[in-house]
Amino acid sequence: MKHVFSFLGVILCCASAAFALGERGTLVRVANMYIAPDDKSAKLAEIQRGYELVIIETSRDWVHIQAMLGEEKMLTGWMLDKGLVRTSTPDGDKIIFGAAADAEDEASRRHGRKGADQDALRLYYRIYDLFPDSTYAGEGLYRAADIRWQVQRIDVMSRGSAREQSPYFREGMDEEWMKLVMKKFPNTRWADLAAFRLLENKICGDWQGSTKCPEKESAMYEKYADEHPRSPAAAQSLYQAAWRQAVMVDMFKTDENKKKADEARTKALAITQRMVKDYPESDWSVRAQTLMFLVQGNVPIYGNAIE
Repeated sequence: MKHVFSFLGVILCCASAAFALGERGTLVRVANMYIAPDDKSAKLAEIQRGYELVIIETSRDWVHIQAMLGEEKMLTGWMLDKGLVRTSTPDGDKIIFGAAADAEDEASRRHGRKGADQDALRLYYRIYDLFPDSTYAGEGLYRAADIRWQVQRIDVMSRGSAREQSPYFREGMDEEWMKLVMKKFPNTRWADLAAFRLLENKICGDWQGSTKCPEKESAMYEKYADEHPRSPAAAQSLYQAAWRQAVMVDMFKTDENKKKADEARTKALAITQRMVKDYPESDWSVRAQTLMFLVQGNVPIYGNAIE
């Protein structure tokens, strides 16, 4: 999978310095590239959605373009001027966003189009790249970063190191794009969501029955909610903090440490009450009420204990 991540990084990097000067754009369809402005001429490549293109010249219904196709491979050729969104295209950012959303939806289907996730990733990134002042730029960059993160997460979590107790013993997801979201779009919901994603690299693999990990993670999630109270992920973060405190109740009970168990129970209830008060409309707050009910009733949360 490493070569896939390298491929994605290359095709989506800002490659305009390597291009000849010209208007930039991208495709929202798949197009054939030919050696000449004639569909009877030799076919050079099939250009997928979302790659960065630079227009060199036009000839009637054809455009002469340069395209970065990955692994530092740049091709120059001709294609029909169809489905090409330029930086000068009216509502070009919205057109690309719509195509990206369609690709993302396709990727979520069980038998969706092969490569649709990479199409969505490239298209979302192109919104930020081609239309940096667009109201969709921040969301586009975050969605591209999130797809990239999820693809990498599958690989990271499939390795044996994912089951190590300490997160320092595994190779985490690449944080570059999430940090770019936070840098370019500070104090936005997208920056908040990016910061929440970054917490995943700090989570332990297997707790191995130790309270060290859930205690540290609970504090981490609660701190996030304190620092990002308006984040769409604030309630979820608090739930994660409360759930870990509830888990520690059971852990400390197993260790016959009543004092620590009571402290964890008090903390879990305080966090769930905060959630219900501060985020009453969130589904996570409803889940917190269930957690609160279980904790108050001394129902085991962690392990295989059945009473």
